[in-house]
Amino acid sequence: MKIIWITQRVDICEAYGERRDALSQEWNSFLSRCGFLLIPVPNEPELVRTMTSELPCNGILLSGGNDLYTYGGQAPERDKTEYYLIQYAIDHSLPLLGVCRGMQILLDYFKVKLIEVDGHIRTTHMLTNGRTANSFHRLGAKNCPGFQVAARSLDGVAEEVINESHRNLHGIMWHPERYHEYRDEDIEFVRSVFK
Repeated sequence: MKIIWITQRVDICEAYGERRDALSQEWNSFLSRCGFLLIPVPNEPELVRTMTSELPCNGILLSGGNDLYTYGGQAPERDKTEYYLIQYAIDHSLPLLGVCRGMQILLDYFKVKLIEVDGHIRTTHMLTNGRTANSFHRLGAKNCPGFQVAARSLDGVAEEVINESHRNLHGIMWHPERYHEYRDEDIEFVRSVFK
């Protein structure tokens, strides 16, 4: 079984004065259905450096949740962790998939500017490749220099990208784990990324 490292959102629990790493349980069942075992990555960049030297993996998934710090988010430690993992994937030719916020930070890493997008929160829309996609984001990109855009929403927002220089880096804006019945095309897609 292939091992996939997966990043986690940062939940700020003010009542307890804690910052908590959190991951939707939907990811466990979705990636298991794809045939993968996931290992959550803590949002502690120094600990992640140790993890990458001690614990092998077959791929990295940057999950959704939290806005990027430079766009008003409150989790700079997550941005640092995911920046490190993107560079690690490049250096070790590991497949990496960014989902929603994960695609946003992948684009940001390569200096693609994110913009506010309307009509992309809690909705479903058609893509230019004929598929439908759920949508839970307020930031996106229309111009993606350095990336092949494999699908867009009908309003021109990039929904699926592949880095042109590092073909092992993929991003999607929809959440395959959030469908109550997982879609075969999403399972096949994720398997193809981590083949």
